Order: sequence, then structure tokens, then C-alpha cells
Amino acid sequence: MKRTLSTETVDRVGQSVVVKGWVHSRRDHGGLIFIDLRDHKGIVQLTIGEDSSSFKLAESLRDEFVIEATGTVAERDDELKNSNIPTGTIEIMVGSLRLLNKSEALPLQVNSNQHVNEEHRLKYRYLDLRREKMQYMLRKRAEYFAWMRKYMDEHEFIEVTTPVLANSSPEGARDFLVPSRLHPGQFYALPQAPQQFKQLLMVGGVPRYYQMATCFRDEDPRADRLYGEFYQLDLEMSFVEDGEEVRSMMEPLIVDLVTNFAGKKLQTEDIPRIPYQEAMDRYGSDKPDLRYSMELVDLTEELRGCGFGVFSGAIEKGGVVKAIRVEKSFSRSEIDKLTDMAKKAGAGGLPYMTVEGGKATSSIAKFFNDDELETIVKKTGAQDGDMLFFGSDARDKVNKTLGVLRSHFGEVLELKDTNIVALAWIVDFPFYEMEDGKLDFGHNPFSMPKNGMEDLERDDKENILADQYDMVMNGYEICSGGVRNHRPEVMYKAFANLGYDEKYVEDRFGGMLGAFKYGAPPHAGAAFGIDRMFMELMGEDNIREIVAFPKNGSGVDAMMQAPNTVDAVQLSELSIKTTQAE
Repeated sequence: MKRTLSTETVDRVGQSVVVKGWVHSRRDHGGLIFIDLRDHKGIVQLTIGEDSSSFKLAESLRDEFVIEATGTVAERDDELKNSNIPTGTIEIMVGSLRLLNKSEALPLQVNSNQHVNEEHRLKYRYLDLRREKMQYMLRKRAEYFAWMRKYMDEHEFIEVTTPVLANSSPEGARDFLVPSRLHPGQFYALPQAPQQFKQLLMVGGVPRYYQMATCFRDEDPRADRLYGEFYQLDLEMSFVEDGEEVRSMMEPLIVDLVTNFAGKKLQTEDIPRIPYQEAMDRYGSDKPDLRYSMELVDLTEELRGCGFGVFSGAIEKGGVVKAIRVEKSFSRSEIDKLTDMAKKAGAGGLPYMTVEGGKATSSIAKFFNDDELETIVKKTGAQDGDMLFFGSDARDKVNKTLGVLRSHFGEVLELKDTNIVALAWIVDFPFYEMEDGKLDFGHNPFSMPKNGMEDLERDDKENILADQYDMVMNGYEICSGGVRNHRPEVMYKAFANLGYDEKYVEDRFGGMLGAFKYGAPPHAGAAFGIDRMFMELMGEDNIREIVAFPKNGSGVDAMMQAPNTVDAVQLSELSIKTTQAE
């Protein structure tokens, strides 16, 4: 007989069925044994009487033994029905039972919701995956991928896979390198992103490309970032010269995933476009969580020349003074922790005031006159019981510090509603930025300055904007994209501004530059971090909960014991010697 899944048995009362799965639990009532059999659809109860030829076998069964049962589906007596499971109205009266495999005592329980150390779960991930939550997550992830593919196919994107063994490319992180046996001393790099290949597809006449791309970056693990490999919905569109065309194309998919796939509510149906500098000035982050306001308030002009030297001194040096209002009072010990947090973000300290009776008070209030204190309260909108925290330094440093605090306050005040999704596009990123006193690319060299070559000729290069954009979701960057630099002369000039000659550019990007000389169309695209996005849509705060086989927090596969050493013969074939630090 064909196997019947657990949830299908409900509609087969009176029929003979064959079910297969794991022993979820066994209850021995003397002359009657009940077994909860679990398959990937759920649980169904098996009933074996002592007059059954399978009774002795049933007595020997233990949790996670793999079995097959043949029997007749019967409706349970009313008082024995279980409304907590879909199959709670029926049971299977077993005629024959077959043991398919035994199980040793489990190193972790899969039939309970008890907390288990993550490291232990990852070591025995094949068992952890049997849990109901992980089974649901795997099915939901597959549905998620299918949802995206359906949208892309319907909008005439062509799915193309690109090479995994590729060349090293500057994407902002360390490469994973693969030594070549056939070419000793030379290396492939696992792609951080299929950036160059997808642009070459545009040169090759592909109108719209997409791929569920596997990407590799040697970055430190975090709760919101998988170590080693991750997945992105990678896409590119030819004959596009404005990033808004890409944003308008992809936004409906993300909105659909939020509302229909995940069943969550949008903070606002009109997805805002926020310039990078505005996002930094208002929220202290280029990936602001917009589920709550709590904006940074600029008090620079109001406090210019004030009696508090920390503030007036910063302003005299060209810096700013900003405040953030928090509708909560903090204890001395809590303020000390906030101060440590601010210092780790780069601040020298964390001045603060408390609002009482409509006035701002604190140990530093004596340095301000009444008009200044009144202005602080009025401009921040502070009410009695609120606290104000200040930053005073260079604009970028103040924005960063208060942005870190803003995110923390969102947690403390429980403003991050998991049932709401706030989306935004951050646009107009700096093309260049200063890094350790030296000009460098703000993001990557593949984006087009908003005004092309004209921008690159400017003297104020730090003010050049790229037609580059990110999408943010609840404080996470879930997408990065841009209009691409498809003209060789613009590429040469972009690097020349940083002191690199044409030979350097050709050595690094010769394949792509060569292709651009043969009629490359203007093109633009994006890449969505589908792991991080899925994590947020599923209400998880640990990205390792939403993939089948993640590395642990140290970048180690505890189950497969990787990375590990390899034998000397393999190293010799690859012309590699290893060194051990003394």
C-alpha cells in the first residue's frame, strides 16, 4: 500500500492505511500501548492492543525509532479527542508493525521545547532539524524562494547561474581563496557577489538577469550575518540609467513578501526615499529602524557660544551638538552603561539632562542660561520625566554615537514591534569617502557618479554622490544596488582620482573593461540579502535559526568539524606549505 501521511489520515476513517515515521513518544498502559508517530506533516496516534502480533515489538520501541505501521483509521471516543493536534479526532488501530531502524539514546531531545545550548544543537543539527520549528522553517524558506522566483519570472528576468570559481574582486570584505593545482601559486576566489559576471551578462545582451546567488565573504560572524556563505537575490537590468527604475521594479515584491507571505503590517504603504546624509543626520544610521521616530535634534546654532565648554568648543572647531530625547528616566548605573556604550562608539562622554517641571536639569545645567535651557526643552519636545542625551563632536562622530544609542533605546522602550515592518530606500550615497586620512571608494568602484564624468572632474570629491541605493527593513540593510559604471573612461578616471593608473585597473578588471569597449548598454541592478530579510520576516533575531546548516558563532561547522587540516599530499599537489605561529 502507498504511504499515508499523518495529516491525511483524518479523512480516512474506516480505511486501512500505512504510515511511516519516527516514534515521537510511547505510552504503555499495560494491555494497551499508544505510540505518537511523527512524520514531516505532524503526529498521529497508533494504538496497539496486547492481542496484536506487534505488541511485543511495540513494547521494545523507544523515542526516535523509525517504524512503519499498517492499520485501520478509527474515530476516537469523544472524551479522548485531542483538539491540540490536527489528527486528534482519530487513531490508527495497528494490525502490523515493522521496525525500520533503531536509535541510540539522543544527545538532545527533539520532542520538547526545552532550551538547548546552540553549540550542542549545531553539533547535532541533523537531530535539531527534526524539531517542529525547524521543519516549519525549512518549508517556509522553500516557499520564500519560490515566491521570489515566481515574481522574477513573471517580470521577464532570466535566471542565470554564474561561476563560483572566480577572480578576486574588491567587495569590501576578505575573499575565500582556492589554490589552483593546474596553475601553481595562483588562486581562484569564491565570489563575494556575482558583480562582474552580471554586468557582463548585460553586455552579452541579456535584458534582465537574476539568480539566487551563493556568495562568500570572510567576515566575522554576527547574529544577523552568516559566516562564510550567504544567499542573495541578485539581479540586473539593461538599458537603465536611473536607480528609481530598479527600485520601482523590486519594491512590489518586497511589499508582497511582507504583507502576503509573512502576514505582517507595513509601517507605511508609501516607501520613503531618504538621502544618505539625511538618514545619518536624522537617525544616526544609514539603516535606520523607522518603526519609531526618536530623531536626532540639532542644537548647534542654538548653543553656539554657550557656557558649557564641551559644547561651545566642539562648535568652534566646526563640529555639532545634537540631542536625543528618551521618554524614560534612567538610574545612575544605567547611565554609566549608556556612557560606556557611547564611548565604544567613539564619544568622549555622554552629557545628559532630565526634564522636571518643564525645565532641563542636570549637573551641567548651571553652564547654560535660562533661554538656552528653555530652547533645549522646546526644540527637543521633551516632557516631564524625559531624559535628553547629547553628543558634541564632528558631525559624523556625533551621528554615529547617537545612532547607536537610538537603536538601544528602541529595544529598552520596546518600540520595535515585531508585527510591523518599516521599509525605506536610502539613496545618494557618497561616491568617495575619507578612510584613515585617505580618499577611497565609499562603497565599490562599480557604481556610476550621478553626473558621470562631470562629477569626477570636481575638486570637492568627497561631495560626489553615486546613483547607489540600499533598502532597509526594521534597522537592517536588506538590499544594496546602483546604476553601474559602464564606460571605460569613467572607470579609469574614478580610479585615477585615488592615485591608481590604467594598468592597475586593467589588471584588476581587464575582463569587464574589455567588454565595455564593445557597446555596453547602460545598466543597473541590486542584490537582496535574502537570509537577513527572511530572518526579519519570520520574527527571528538569530540568523542561524533560519538555515539548515549554519556555522557557529566562531565560524566553525561543529557537525562536520570544518575547517580542519588536510594531509600533506593534498598540500603538495597544490604547491602549498603551511606555517604555524610560534
